[in-house]
Amino acid sequence: MDKIQLSLLEQVADLHEVPEGAYSLRIDGVLYGKRSSENIEIVKKEDKPGIDIIIKPGTKNESVHIPVLLSQTGLKELVYNDFHIGEGADVTIVAGCGIHNGGDGDAEHSGIHSFFVGKNARVKYIEKHYGEGDGNGKNIMNPETVVEIDEGGYMEMQTAQIKGVDSTCRKTTARLKKDATLIVHEKLMTHGEQFAETEFEIDLDGENSGTHVVSRSVARDHSRQKFLSNIRGNNRCSGHTECDAIIMDNASVIAIPEILANHVDASLIHEAAIGKIAGEQLIKLMTLGLTEKEAEEAIVNGFLK
Repeated sequence: MDKIQLSLLEQVADLHEVPEGAYSLRIDGVLYGKRSSENIEIVKKEDKPGIDIIIKPGTKNESVHIPVLLSQTGLKELVYNDFHIGEGADVTIVAGCGIHNGGDGDAEHSGIHSFFVGKNARVKYIEKHYGEGDGNGKNIMNPETVVEIDEGGYMEMQTAQIKGVDSTCRKTTARLKKDATLIVHEKLMTHGEQFAETEFEIDLDGENSGTHVVSRSVARDHSRQKFLSNIRGNNRCSGHTECDAIIMDNASVIAIPEILANHVDASLIHEAAIGKIAGEQLIKLMTLGLTEKEAEEAIVNGFLK
């Protein structure tokens, strides 16, 4: 890998080199390298771009890294990754995409990640998106996540997109069985003329299933954001969706949280709040010696933590 690719790898996966343990690394539309472990098998798909990640039942305290890097302008790709997490496993999956676009053509990565979480399995999924480059071409990322959680399964998703992505449409759909849980924490910041749309569709099918979806975002300059969530309670269940956004400059944000109860014992809550940084927050920090710009940055960074 060259310096640009190594820098992207650090940004999206906090790695300085090829990781130990199970991993798959894709660079500029080609599988750069992969390695399986005793309990985690990574198999390249034969019919389309992508991989199958098969995690054995009972696997504990292991992780797998699957970053994607693009450093060529004009490159567009669609990748399919399927995760099969065995019964009783407890694992961490680190994904993410970094794009460096130094030319005039658009660089685009679209990924469809499907998770099949086994009975009583636990998964922590971390996904970061990052873009950079001194060219005129756009950085485009369109991730789609499909989740099926079996009885007693648990999945936590942490997604972050803080810098350099000109256009993104993120869609997450999930179906939960009995006693299954899905937790989502989204962090998003847009600036310039960027556009970002996130959509969640979650079906709580099983008895005592539950979900908690929280999106925190900051929209700056002339950027635009759209947040959509739809939680359907189809059994005795609990669901909560929340969107908190800070709007600055001439940006715009729209939030459309929707809940649908199809069962008398479905307990569902939605919240949405959009507003500017409070003046008293700025004044308080400026009295401590910060400039107005430094105070704004401190508030934004704290909000997105």
